[in-house]
Amino acid sequence: MAITDKALQGKVALVTGASRGIGRAIAIALGRRGAKVVVNYASRDAAARDVAAEVVQAGGEATTAGFDVGNAAAVADAIKTLGKDLGRLDILVNNAGVAINGLMMRFSDEQWQRTLAVNLSGAFHCIRAASSLLLRAKDGGRIINITSVVGEMGNGGQAAYAASKAGLIGLTRSTARELAARGVTCNAIAPGFIETDMTAEHLPEAQRAKLLEQIPLARIGRAEDVGDAAAFLAGPEAGYITGQVLRVNGGMLM
Repeated sequence: MAITDKALQGKVALVTGASRGIGRAIAIALGRRGAKVVVNYASRDAAARDVAAEVVQAGGEATTAGFDVGNAAAVADAIKTLGKDLGRLDILVNNAGVAINGLMMRFSDEQWQRTLAVNLSGAFHCIRAASSLLLRAKDGGRIINITSVVGEMGNGGQAAYAASKAGLIGLTRSTARELAARGVTCNAIAPGFIETDMTAEHLPEAQRAKLLEQIPLARIGRAEDVGDAAAFLAGPEAGYITGQVLRVNGGMLM
């Protein structure tokens, strides 16, 4: 059930990779709680504007910001501009990610480096650039990193993706320790298999059936399941939670 109170009224949230899928659901969930959401995208400008409109329809405010999280200079410039234009940043959701699948023996250096650049370095770039704003957030800033069930359990053909998501858990815990004294929390959400455009591209029907056998709740997750979890971690209810991994996976990994 979606959280519908306005506990995030007046807060500003940046959600990376928010033009579709899980990022879109998170942006809308934060908007439903009253936040002003900056919808980040790398190349899907029209889709990002559509998501911004959905955030407004849900009860929040929204704007868009195009930059590649894998580019440290672009991240620094964009977040500096965001701070000047909006005056604050209270919530950072590092959701942007790529999934390049393939067996290790055939995986190229370029594929490996791109996966880590977006999934792991991208989150680091955003946290580093946003920290000064988050440290000034009233009632404490919030950082939420979107990792994955495969970051904890591994998966054949996804060595780079799993490594990047496992690294994100370590980054989450170190960030939580560094920023806790100033009231900033940092947590991760580890989704299981969620129905999105990305998973649809990589999940044949036979594999889907096998996956369902591994999920005690016997369904593929919805992007909204992750969005609601992020809305909780961003809100006042989660003020004493930091350095944790919230598994949203239907019981696939306990």
